[in-house]
Amino acid sequence: MASGSAPLPLVIASGNAGKIREFAALLAELPLEIRSQPEGLEVEETGTSFAENARLKATAVARASGCWALADDSGLSVTALEGAPGVQSARYADSDTARIARLLRELAAADGRRASAGLPPDRTAHFTAALAVADPSGRIRLEVEGTCPGEILEAPRGEGGFGYDPVFFVPELGLSFAEMDKATKASIGHRGRAFALLEPRLRQLLEGEAAMAAI
Repeated sequence: MASGSAPLPLVIASGNAGKIREFAALLAELPLEIRSQPEGLEVEETGTSFAENARLKATAVARASGCWALADDSGLSVTALEGAPGVQSARYADSDTARIARLLRELAAADGRRASAGLPPDRTAHFTAALAVADPSGRIRLEVEGTCPGEILEAPRGEGGFGYDPVFFVPELGLSFAEMDKATKASIGHRGRAFALLEPRLRQLLEGEAAMAAI
């Protein structure tokens, strides 16, 4: 974007103030004016994949606001549970504690079934973060997806993080997400990996928009 040009408004497709602050920090080096989505707007997440839900949210918020919009959808997929909780990660139960308890209970049952079939336990899982950027017309202009592989612990470990972080273990570091400092989690986590893919492409898109505007 040319020097002296006004920053481009970018609406974050979320009503969560913490998430908006996180996005603002990640996007701080780009010529953007970060805004929250219109008050009272609720987007039904009917997609069957993280990418589909991110697209739905980005499109709806862009059209409602008349601005560029960035949306994300993320969650945990567990191999032995056939990908569950997946897109239902946030709706698996009514609190983080209850979600973890249900996950461990269902995974223990899956391990039992595998043992009955003469198979070893399978605790492998991965976190996914899908990001989508829509222009003011609602057309999707960028999509990326970041993943972080790991395993599910038998009991929570660590005091940090949120959601499933205390039971998501990254073998290469020997730590659960909840045991990592914020910088470590940001660099190896699924959202950090997705942003690493998004940032150069978004920068290029902004430069192209600025060049068109200057014509």
